[in-house]
Amino acid sequence: MNVIFTIIHIFGLVTIGFSALMATCLMTSLISHDGATIAFFEGTGITLLLGALMFFPSLRTSKKVSRQTSFLLVSMTWSLIPAFCTLPFMIYMPEISFIDAYFETVSGLTTTGASTLSGLDHLPMSLNLWRHELNWIGGMGIIILAVAILPILGIGGMQLYKAEAPGAVKESELPPRIAQTAKALWLVYAGYTVICIIALKLAGMTWFDAVCHAFSAMSLGGFSTHDSSIGFFNSPAIEMVLTAFQLLAAINFATHFIAIRKQTLKPYAKDMEARSFLILMFVSCIAATTALWYQGTYPDYLTALRHASFNLVTIATSSGYSSQDFNQWPIFVSMLMLFLSCISASSGSTGGGIRMIRTIILVKQSRLELYKFIHPFSIKPLKIGNNIINHNIVASVTGFIFLYFISIVIMVFTLLLSGMDFLSAFTAIIASFNNTGPGLNQVGPATNYASLTDFQTGVCIIAMLLGRVQIFSMIILFVPEFWKK
Repeated sequence: MNVIFTIIHIFGLVTIGFSALMATCLMTSLISHDGATIAFFEGTGITLLLGALMFFPSLRTSKKVSRQTSFLLVSMTWSLIPAFCTLPFMIYMPEISFIDAYFETVSGLTTTGASTLSGLDHLPMSLNLWRHELNWIGGMGIIILAVAILPILGIGGMQLYKAEAPGAVKESELPPRIAQTAKALWLVYAGYTVICIIALKLAGMTWFDAVCHAFSAMSLGGFSTHDSSIGFFNSPAIEMVLTAFQLLAAINFATHFIAIRKQTLKPYAKDMEARSFLILMFVSCIAATTALWYQGTYPDYLTALRHASFNLVTIATSSGYSSQDFNQWPIFVSMLMLFLSCISASSGSTGGGIRMIRTIILVKQSRLELYKFIHPFSIKPLKIGNNIINHNIVASVTGFIFLYFISIVIMVFTLLLSGMDFLSAFTAIIASFNNTGPGLNQVGPATNYASLTDFQTGVCIIAMLLGRVQIFSMIILFVPEFWKK
């Protein structure tokens, strides 16, 4: 019973936090007179009231967070908080269904960037800001934010951090305590966001557009204030700024922290993930540009380079902006972009997918198996840099990648069973699972997910949630042995 009250207590606190976030959009609506004031007033009030009803009656409960409780809280937070976040949409737009509003908020918090809304150019300023705030707060993970606050309130955060951590998080040279680490990473995240806002303003955006797009760029969320996404601006300067900050956001934020603290670029050179990611992006951009130019999609190489580089980086990093309808590009380029979204982003970044560290481990393990096949009696450990990788880590990576692909296969077949064509079904699941956003055909960059049935939308929601919590944190809840003491 104490476990239940602990869960209710912490979840209530997170809910109160989101009511405060919603209140910032209420203030925006009051100042801009955009017509959504009542929606945010009621939404904030309902969320605050329900959060308080969960938090305050359970104040005297035990603050100890067990391993099982932490994983349950992670899953609950990512899946239930979006339900509260739908309130402003549903109050302002009563015609929208709950499943579509829930899809929008899950897409925001998981930094997927897929949308069921149209007419974004005319959406109230406060509702557009709300979408982008969800992107930004989801970027580094609402649980990571919680571990910086919960210890102050006497609620341990280490277990929550372990449940949320998506991959190999660098520990050397970071603050020793988990709350200090979370605060340090958030400081870097917030600082880069401010710099991105200023850079976008200087590149030609309005202050409001600059704030919203900086939120979605640093979170790799991909939401935009315009239906035509970044194509609305038709600005090479804006595309260059966004490309640079998306590349930064896809690198481990611990690496950023160490580089800033030491005031040197050496940590990036030493980080195998960062090196591999940047090299992969460079080679892929050249390959995509050459393919577009060779097949006559664009009249000259520089134009092809501009559009290929921006759209490839944004999809590969799992951001999901678009400046062109790449659904009309040669299928090689479109599929290359979506494939890169599976493997490119670093652990400890705001990106999705398998993550580069797992890709590196899998490639090295494959090479090691080939070596052992040739030299069966040799003893050669798997190493990344100077570090020997434990066999348990290799087994964990292999298990994760199996679950990753089998989950995608199951959900693709589920969408095919619902009547969706193969290319739409496959790319919708890839884009949702990797938290990327646009796919091809029915869910291409020139359209959105509004044409999906409620069942198809629900499948994509599950894919977004599984992708964001890196599969294990949710699936482990259905393993009976996990709940045994």
